[in-house]
Amino acid sequence: VVCDWNANGYRLPTEAEWEYAARAGDNTVDSLTYSGTSDVNKLGKYAWYYDNSESATHEVGTKQPNAYGLYDMSGNVWEWCQDWKGSYTIDDKIDPAGPSNGSFRINRGGCWGSNAWFCRSSTRCFIAPDGKRNYIGFRLALSKN
Repeated sequence: VVCDWNANGYRLPTEAEWEYAARAGDNTVDSLTYSGTSDVNKLGKYAWYYDNSESATHEVGTKQPNAYGLYDMSGNVWEWCQDWKGSYTIDDKIDPAGPSNGSFRINRGGCWGSNAWFCRSSTRCFIAPDGKRNYIGFRLALSKN
């Protein structure tokens, strides 16, 4: 799948867009370890993860949203991003789109089977685009050009 960056419509978010949304715009180095909180003891209020999920995906919106009103950015299911696996530093450029090709796509957010470390806003995972798992989903972004 190739993204037409000039088209209007829905698409997968870039990794940078995903992280910006998870942190609710607060991209300072030590801010918001998880989407909605930096306190691991409060993670269960925002995320379905290993400690509270009973090894199952849950209905979206049953935990607290982050400051942007987005639910389940940490935990529940890993979320596909548009980016191919490659180096990632938000300091490189404004809103980087990631590599234009590769063998693996990035997933972000952790899932119901993840420990707290994998639910961090900064954690990256990757899988082949044809990979199928019961703990991977997606969130759409809307392009307006």
